[in-house]
Formats: sequence, C-alpha cells, structure tokens
Amino acid sequence: MTQSKSSNIVWHEGTVGRKHRELLNQHRGFTIWFTGLSGSGKSTLSVALEERLYQMGCRTYRLDGDNVRTGLNRDLAFSPEDRIENIRRIGEVAKLFRDAGLINLTAFISPYRQDRDMARNLSQRADNDFLEVFVDAPLDVCEQRDPKGLYKKARAGSIPNFTGISAPYEAPEYPEIHIRTDETSIEQGVDQIVAYLIEHGYIEAGLADTARAT
Repeated sequence: MTQSKSSNIVWHEGTVGRKHRELLNQHRGFTIWFTGLSGSGKSTLSVALEERLYQMGCRTYRLDGDNVRTGLNRDLAFSPEDRIENIRRIGEVAKLFRDAGLINLTAFISPYRQDRDMARNLSQRADNDFLEVFVDAPLDVCEQRDPKGLYKKARAGSIPNFTGISAPYEAPEYPEIHIRTDETSIEQGVDQIVAYLIEHGYIEAGLADTARAT
C-alpha cells in the first residue's frame, strides 16, 4: 500500500456518520466493482444497472474508466505502475462513496488481482460491502465488438501495454458475481446482479417491485 508523504495528519470524525447516511438513504452503502477485458461489457452493464437501481429508489454513483482518466487520473498513463496507482485512487474514492452511504459502481479493466484486492481491503466493515463482478467474454468476442477500435490499434502496435494483447489480465478467482456477456443479454445480467443484491440483503426486495411498477 502506498504510504502517505504527509506528516502530522489526524483523521477528524463528524457527528454524522455512515449509519446515519445509510438510514437516510434507506439502503446500505457498498461498491459494485466491475472488472473485465476492454469490450467485455463493463460500462454497458454498469450503466444499465445504475438505471435499474435508480428506478428502485437507490442513491448511486458510477465511476467509469475513461471518465475518471479525464479528470482525477489524467496524469496517469498505462504502465504497470500507473495502472496500480489508477486503481489505488479509485479504491479510495469508492471507499468515500461507501462512507457516504451510496451504492457506487466502478467499471475498470483493473487487470491485476492484487490491485482489486487492495481496493477491497480498504473496507473497514465486518459485513462485505465490496462486490466484485467479473464481466467475462472471450478475447475474440471482445475483439469483434471493439467499440473504440482499440484492439485493432493494439494489434498494429500503436497502443503498448494493452490488456489482453501485450499486457496480462488476471481474471478473478472468487468473484461474488460472474456474468458471461457472450451468453447473457444486458437485461439478464442486470437481473442476475439485482437478484444477488436482494438475496444477500444489500437492498430490499420491495424496491424491485417499485421499479417494475414505474
């Protein structure tokens, strides 16, 4: 873990804590961490899930790889060291969203298990508030989709350190949720995640009925 370069730092607690915020929001604060190859469907699935959760009355915020790199992480490239720092920062932001009592969704390739574990281990809750969703599609399917034309550029050698081509992707070994997007529609994937959230007590079953009625 990266050590702080600052000294004489004291954490200041407020009178309004996470439990108060969760009570106001009427649901727990937790992170849904989407990981998978470029083109696997992470962003598409996270957008659709956020829309469903919004319809259910949940308070959410979505962090997407490209969006974050235009601001917070615009100083980072795609070297192994920069990828580690990219995920470290996102993990810290996700932790803040959990403390705010929000459901936050992150859609990043996050290719290294160690980095995803680092983000997970920032949690200080005994109950699991970090859910890893492996958005799984074979490399050839991701290349066929290639929505940004990145695989073509990587194959041509114009993009170095490209995950799946010239850089490794370490698939999750024990994700909470595993979705094969080459076999499952986006709607079915959202249904699978929502069912998991209800079954494990992250959101109330009645919220899903509210979404269907709207």
